[in-house]
Amino acid sequence: MPEQLRETWTPAHGSTTPDMSLCSVLTERLARDPDGVFAERKTDDGRFEAIGVARFAADVIQAARGLVGLGVEVGDRVGIMAGTRYEWSVLDFATLFAGGVSVPIYQTSSAAQVEWIVRDAGVRLVIAETTAMADLVTPLVDRAGLERVLVIDGGALEELQFAGASVSEQTVRDRAAASDMETLATIVYTSGTTGRPKGVELTHGNFVSHLVNGADDPNLGGVVQGQSRRTLMFLPLAHVFGRFINFLCVYSGSVIGYTPSTKTLVADLQAFRPTWLLAVPRVFETFYNSADTLAGSGAKKRIFRWSAATAQAYSRALDTPGGPSAVLRARLRLADRLVLSRIRGVMGGQVGYAISGGAPLAEWLGHFFRGMGITVMEGYGLTELSAPTAVNRPGLIKIGSVGAPYPGTGVRIADDGEILVKGPNVFRGYLGDPAATAADFRDGWFVTGDYGRLDSDGYLYITGRKKEIIITAGGKNVQPAGLENVIRADPIISEVVVIGDRRPFIAALIALDSAMLPGWLKSQGLGPMTVDEAARNPQVRAELDRAIAEANSTVSHAEGIKKYAVLPRELSEEQGELSASLKVRRAVVLEHFADSVEWIYK
Repeated sequence: MPEQLRETWTPAHGSTTPDMSLCSVLTERLARDPDGVFAERKTDDGRFEAIGVARFAADVIQAARGLVGLGVEVGDRVGIMAGTRYEWSVLDFATLFAGGVSVPIYQTSSAAQVEWIVRDAGVRLVIAETTAMADLVTPLVDRAGLERVLVIDGGALEELQFAGASVSEQTVRDRAAASDMETLATIVYTSGTTGRPKGVELTHGNFVSHLVNGADDPNLGGVVQGQSRRTLMFLPLAHVFGRFINFLCVYSGSVIGYTPSTKTLVADLQAFRPTWLLAVPRVFETFYNSADTLAGSGAKKRIFRWSAATAQAYSRALDTPGGPSAVLRARLRLADRLVLSRIRGVMGGQVGYAISGGAPLAEWLGHFFRGMGITVMEGYGLTELSAPTAVNRPGLIKIGSVGAPYPGTGVRIADDGEILVKGPNVFRGYLGDPAATAADFRDGWFVTGDYGRLDSDGYLYITGRKKEIIITAGGKNVQPAGLENVIRADPIISEVVVIGDRRPFIAALIALDSAMLPGWLKSQGLGPMTVDEAARNPQVRAELDRAIAEANSTVSHAEGIKKYAVLPRELSEEQGELSASLKVRRAVVLEHFADSVEWIYK
């Protein structure tokens, strides 16, 4: 068998019919499990209250009747601008049951971003979470084709109940039944790191085929199927990854808990006690770094580091023919009693699996969590691919890879190393932009813009982003992602941007993590400092030098970072330096911190 494959497929599982839709997924769940629990939502006192399948379906039908009563026609666009909460799901499904098309809007969007989405998608109605969010949308009424704005916290669901009083339930059910696999379900706007966000048209079939293939897969099914399976949703439902998981729980029967942010994540995990999680790598990094910092110094720090090293060694041994030795197993039992069980307890005590996506997960971190008893299944996907298109699955794990193709999909590596994807999850096109759609397909395969390789077993490894390649003045091609992923794992680093395009050498802009910095300083015997003071502190600089050296050890000398600058503040979404999905907008960063760049190359 060759060392690397050029194309591979994972077989589909389950079955779909042309008349299926996201509406039928909910209808069928109601028919087979009316008394089951669909979700749990957080109450004011921090507890989680259960919401049954029948209650959810009734709320959806009632809201859908209201949308029809307000004049929503089949194919109309309905915008949802809200954080992660139960009402988001109600309004999303209600839009689909009314025959409409959901248009998610991040609650952190600026007025300009909101206006672009509303105009481009032709949104008729927006339902915003708060008055502050509504204030961004209301000026668009009449002048942008928008007709009405409702506010969830201002009684939107009650308004819909009143508006739908004269609309029969059968009207809504008829519209829902008319949707099929080819019907447009949603327009999701890309994060827009390199220009205006594009509207990605996803059909009911894009999602339904993905739900069936995933939940009915014998490897993934054990993680997500049934009422004993629980996941806590804290990622934005406006993001296609969170949205897919939301739909998946309706199909699979897994109970989903809603919490609006990560600010109370530890308390929420302990109250909800999930069995599986969906998160971005930064969440896993934060759990590790927080535990490392809380260990303090001296003996406690040494015990934590020994336990962490033991967990990693155990996980790596699992991939060897002989497996972990008896001595290593004994060491892990001791490490578990001393440290690891406490970390699991912080995460609720029941998590056995976690799905990581959105950015690369450091390999050592994957081994740490698996050795601790939580298998992190790293995956890869894009908005255009209805979220996942490759994922590690139980029993089919290669830490460091993003797994084999998702069930029912295929991956091909082009001659230049670019990743191509084909499958029922691939979107139907960019809204109103046939030229951009055509440009992103090659011989029927979607062109991802990412570079990667397939090993001999068909596991995909991401090696970089096509648009982010740096070409130095000396003609050296450098992928910044590999360097950045290593540096970003440092506990006091919030973000790093590797630079050097048309410059004499590779350098980096580093933003310190204001949340992690105080604890780290205390663990080093240092007093409180501002970011500016920390940037000049010898011990902080030594820590940054260590992170840079570790990253440089993974590349050739010509590709290594020769100099770095510490930025005066963290990158922010409000300043436009991060996208709504928290991806770095490199051009904006270079513009905003031009003085730091010039200092590096002066």
